[in-house]
Amino acid sequence: MRVILFTGKGGVGKTTTAAATAVQAARQGIKTLVMSTDAAHSLGDALSVDLSIAPDHLDPAVDPVVEVEPGLYALQLCTAHSVRRSWRSVQDYLLTVLNSLGVDPVVADEMTELPGADEIVALLELRAQVESGPWDLVIVDCAPTAETLRLLALPEALAWHLERLMPVQRGLLRRLRPAAAAAAGLPLPEVQVVESLRRWREALQDIRSILTSESTSVRLVLTPERVVIAESRRTLTSLRLYGFAVDQVMVNRVFPQTDQESTDTAWLAGWNEAQQRGLSEVRHSFEPLPIVITPYLPHEPVGADALAALAQARTGEIRDVLTLAPVLGMTVQPDDGEYLLTLPLPLVTAAEVDLKRRGDELLVAVGDHRRVLSLPSVLRRCIVLGATVRGA
Repeated sequence: MRVILFTGKGGVGKTTTAAATAVQAARQGIKTLVMSTDAAHSLGDALSVDLSIAPDHLDPAVDPVVEVEPGLYALQLCTAHSVRRSWRSVQDYLLTVLNSLGVDPVVADEMTELPGADEIVALLELRAQVESGPWDLVIVDCAPTAETLRLLALPEALAWHLERLMPVQRGLLRRLRPAAAAAAGLPLPEVQVVESLRRWREALQDIRSILTSESTSVRLVLTPERVVIAESRRTLTSLRLYGFAVDQVMVNRVFPQTDQESTDTAWLAGWNEAQQRGLSEVRHSFEPLPIVITPYLPHEPVGADALAALAQARTGEIRDVLTLAPVLGMTVQPDDGEYLLTLPLPLVTAAEVDLKRRGDELLVAVGDHRRVLSLPSVLRRCIVLGATVRGA
């Protein structure tokens, strides 16, 4: 199953772009689900369909999949569809530990809330649709850039923490519980707590596998404006830091060209000039990624027919939705008796990167984003000799 995630700075037309791509794919005979994780809930507005009403035969707590037209289905996630119940046994145990340490109950309750609960709802729903849905293509309209990066980084980060919460020897823990509790001076987790952590870890590993598989890619949506391009450059670097494939850059709202010099078109001529500079910067920044140009149409693209027309008006290096993007991830290669670990980080400079070795892990930071990489087994016995940024 093909999965495409659309992200970009707020207000660049990300939802419209995702919806137009979904309509076009469905009308080409590709059974398509478009789902939104954006709290703005504008996917239904773009499609001109009400996505908030659950059919009578469905559990009202479950977000409904709505058929928009033959072959096209839509899903708007709602935060009321919560995952906190399955976290409850873990939270109860953590509250017991914090209580034994004298932590204020109100503070303890806040400290033990499931981190990123709303984001996990979206990821679990994506996993469910990929694993059991009848789709050829799942398109995800993500929240604006910062929220999307948090969403995509969450499975790996949370799984890393859960690994450290889980006792290595569950059987040993069960047999030695009284003595271990007395020695530690703290209550030890019950079996159901350990099992909850195990299920959470497995679910997050499944989600991470979906997000980084060769059939999943991210498409960056932007407008040809300096501020937007600058943020998109940082987003591309961060997405590659976390190991996600970006297969296309989609430039929205490009004004039609005019050669007239009359005062009636002076405003448009100014925008033409500014956007051409922006498009030049986009090509310089993002090539060799395919770049697609979407014109600013004279009417608002609302509804399936208008979205199909918008998709049809695109120009540039248009990539078929079912075409898989090559994923260039971290590699390790022998190098004259040593080993070379390579991590692609487009558009980055050496001054922006920070590296630390911590036991069997490599901590990589780029700006405000940090990733903890578990070193391959062949590198764990090695000594770090140096690092450099060369050709990104």
